[in-house]
Amino acid sequence: MKISAFDIRVGNLIEHQGKLWRVLKKNHVKPGKGGAFVQVELKEVSVGTKLNERFRSADTVEKAHVEARKMQYLYAEGTGLVFMDNESFEQLTIPAEDLEDQMGYLLPNTEVQINVHNDNPIGIELPATVVMEVVDTEAVVKGQTASGSAKPAELETGLRVNVPTFVTVGDKVKVNTDTGEYVERAE
Repeated sequence: MKISAFDIRVGNLIEHQGKLWRVLKKNHVKPGKGGAFVQVELKEVSVGTKLNERFRSADTVEKAHVEARKMQYLYAEGTGLVFMDNESFEQLTIPAEDLEDQMGYLLPNTEVQINVHNDNPIGIELPATVVMEVVDTEAVVKGQTASGSAKPAELETGLRVNVPTFVTVGDKVKVNTDTGEYVERAE
C-alpha cells in the first residue's frame, strides 16, 4: 500500500530500495527556501544496517504488509526459541540472537504477537508487563530502609532489575517490558 512520505510513523515497516526497513526516527523539515521534506532514519530488518533518507512532500513509499499472529512462547531449543500459533497449533522457531533484547521477559506460556512479512517472522511484540519471581536479592537490615531506595534483584529468567527494599526472594513482581523497570509487587 502506497502512503505519502509525510504519513510515515516511527515503528512503521516500509519497503524501500527492494528491502524491508523499520522507521526509527522521523523529522519534518521546512527550510526557508524550497519545499518541505521528511528526514527519516531507517534500519534494515534482516541485516540491521541503518540509512538516513530524505523524502520530498510529493514522494510516496510502500508500506509493508505485516501480518500479526498471536502466539505462545513454549521453550528454548538449541539456538532457537519455539513459539506455537494459538489458532493452528503450528510451531515456529525463531533464532535466539534475533530476540536477544527480549529473551529476559519470556517465560513459558507467555502470549506474544509475532509480526510476519512474506511468511518470515520479523519480530515479536511482548505484553506491556510481565510477572516474574525474584530468585535473588539482598537482605535489608531493619531500620536501614529509606524512602525511594532500591536494590538489585535477579528474576527467574536471569533478568536484573532494581526493586524496592521491601521485596524479598520468592516475591512475584510486575516488570515493564519497554523500560525494564519494576512496576509493582504482584499477587
